[in-house]
Parts: sequence; C-alpha cells; structure tokens
Amino acid sequence: MHKKLLIVLSIFTLILTNVKSDEIVIEQLKKGGNIVFIRHAIAPGGGDPGNFRLDDCSTQRNLDSQGIEQSRKIGIFFNKNQIPIDNVLSSQWCRCKDTAKYAFKNFETFDALNSFFSEKLRKNKDRQIKDLKKYISRWNGEGNLVLVTHYVVILEIINKAVSSGEIVILDKNLSFIGSIINY
Repeated sequence: MHKKLLIVLSIFTLILTNVKSDEIVIEQLKKGGNIVFIRHAIAPGGGDPGNFRLDDCSTQRNLDSQGIEQSRKIGIFFNKNQIPIDNVLSSQWCRCKDTAKYAFKNFETFDALNSFFSEKLRKNKDRQIKDLKKYISRWNGEGNLVLVTHYVVILEIINKAVSSGEIVILDKNLSFIGSIINY
C-alpha cells in the first residue's frame, strides 16, 4: 500500500510541477520581448513528396483536420492568456502558413524559416540560419516575435526535438525559457 501511495504522490507532484512551469512560461510570454518558435501543427507523414513544389500546396504534406484544430487551439491559447504579439512570421511551406493562418490570421512569410530536411534543400541551411539569427538580433519589439517553422529549424537553433504544434519560448539570446505542448 505504501508503495502505491508513493507512486500516486509522485505522479501528482509531476502534474503540479508541469502546471506550475506552464504558468511561469505564460507569465514570461505576457511580459513580451520573447522569441516564440512554433513547429507547424499536425501534418501526417514525414518530409515532403518527391514532386514537392513550394508554389503548389497539393504537392506538399498538409495539415489534416486534427492539425487545423490544433492550430486554432494555439490561437485560442494566445488570446485567452492575452499574450502580446508584435509579428508572426511563417515558413513558405503550406503547413506552416496554414498553422499561422488558423492560429493568428495575420502573418508574413520568411524564407529563413523554410525546411531544409530534404537532401536537395540542405544546401540552404547555413544561409537560412544565419539570416534567421540576424533577423532575431535586429528585432526589438515589445510584444513577442512568433516564428512558425519546421522541426529541423528549431532543432538547429536550440538543439531540442519538438512535437507538432509545440510552442518553444526563447529569450533574445536564443536561450531556452520553456515550452508548452498542452494549451
């Protein structure tokens, strides 16, 4: 009986710790001045088809109904918590643009946020990361800068694997503050 009680208490403590850390991250977001990376919402599969074209969404991996709903929930999370946003930038990939559209409505595309997952796009990685870091270093907003992008871009910036729809918060020096998955 004692062992079961310890297990239950451990699980309860873990849940409370996650809730508390989410509250701390939300308070940080409310202050503004953060860099917020969001991996695009759920888009079944991996990578893009061989006939992929940036100008044709029908050739890309796209959000499914679950991804659209997840995107809407991201927007609701920002609105409900009154998180200030200066600008929303998105990769040019349709799944990122759709995530930004359903979550925030207004956004601009920025090619430094594009995927370099496939072999033919890896040559762009160094330039993109350099351009992205340069943009971030020059940004000086009072709200938050929201960047909707891909797994590989976030991994390259913070060396952390992220889930679809995960919200990752960094300071201006690109130091990890926290992340939110359940919004």
